[in-house]
Amino acid sequence: MKRFAVLLFAAVLGVALAPAASAHPGWAATWAASPHAPTDVFGPSWGTEGFDNHTVRQVVRISSGGPAIRIRLSNAYSAAPLKVTGATVGRAGTGAAVRPESLRHLTFGGSRSVTVRAGGQSVSDVAFLPVQPLERLTVTLYLAGRTGPATGHTFAGATSYRASGDHRADASGDAFGETSTSWYYVNAVEAVDRTPRRDVVVAFGDSITDGAASTVDGDNRYPDELAERLRGRKSVVNAGIGGNRVLNDSSCFGEKATERFARDALAQPDVRTVILLEGINDIGFSNFPIDCALPNPEVTAAELVEGYRDLIRQAHAKGVRIVGATLLPFKGAAYYTERGEAVRDEVNTWIRTSGEFDAVVDFDRATADPADRDALLPLYDSGDHLHPSDAGYRAMAEAVDLSAL
Repeated sequence: MKRFAVLLFAAVLGVALAPAASAHPGWAATWAASPHAPTDVFGPSWGTEGFDNHTVRQVVRISSGGPAIRIRLSNAYSAAPLKVTGATVGRAGTGAAVRPESLRHLTFGGSRSVTVRAGGQSVSDVAFLPVQPLERLTVTLYLAGRTGPATGHTFAGATSYRASGDHRADASGDAFGETSTSWYYVNAVEAVDRTPRRDVVVAFGDSITDGAASTVDGDNRYPDELAERLRGRKSVVNAGIGGNRVLNDSSCFGEKATERFARDALAQPDVRTVILLEGINDIGFSNFPIDCALPNPEVTAAELVEGYRDLIRQAHAKGVRIVGATLLPFKGAAYYTERGEAVRDEVNTWIRTSGEFDAVVDFDRATADPADRDALLPLYDSGDHLHPSDAGYRAMAEAVDLSAL
């Protein structure tokens, strides 16, 4: 009877219960976190050791609503299958708590457990939980066995919680005594979308898109602020990875943009527009040696432009619009040099004037100090002269012309 009800509900909504190569029509991305390999380069993390008889509870804020949702899990960076013993989703309460009336057990092909193949992903069946724009959800995974190193997202800017044993159905957060500011395995939340339009906006980039230095649990990243401006009229999902580059891979900062773009941006259900903000790490890393970021050659403006053209071609081949964003000022940052500033200026001029992007958003001019255009406005500077403050991220979102989306 329960399975019949599930099938009937899905038929009424016009959605598929199982993963498909293309999720359109029927589903729209409403939240995402680009997966990458676990790293301890910024200090000890749960990801490098993985989990063993742990429940991991993670809080995310979605951008748009819908009558039902599903959850996507990624095991992209593991050599072994991932056994998820059970999982739940619900509306977030305070801290690790979940509003009890909203708690739903997730199923995968009708089963409460799922094994995600090494290097692969799994999508849950439809979860009958109506959601509203800008609502905070809690996704809880119970991992009964040893997982090994965990695929995740280091710079979550949100608190995740861990408990020993099976607490996936706990409404209370009392058992969750450990915290992290990373996400693990949870790759996306998708909502039922009954409209024929492709409306999803993907913000694609590095740590500035990822929201580094914004207030933890404040949802003040620039894509969050953009979602607040749109209030559910369009979804905005975040495909930023801290330290990411356009032209070079990294074991701690993810594959280069030209490689991960298809998966992290173009494969998002219902994607219509990508905002591309990336390149400052390509410019700066040659003066900021990190072992996991090698090779870190000096990159020219012409080389970055060719990388952008590759991304433009990929987007247009999928019928997706791409908005070019100018690189923010970085004078005073740890890897700033006059040579790097000259490359940034040349790149920004090309973004503004080439006409090769479908539209342009000028984050440089929106965040620069009028007294020194090579530096962030002090109000917009988090303190490291590279990443914006909460006010700076808000100014970035306000600089986006909504009609360009």
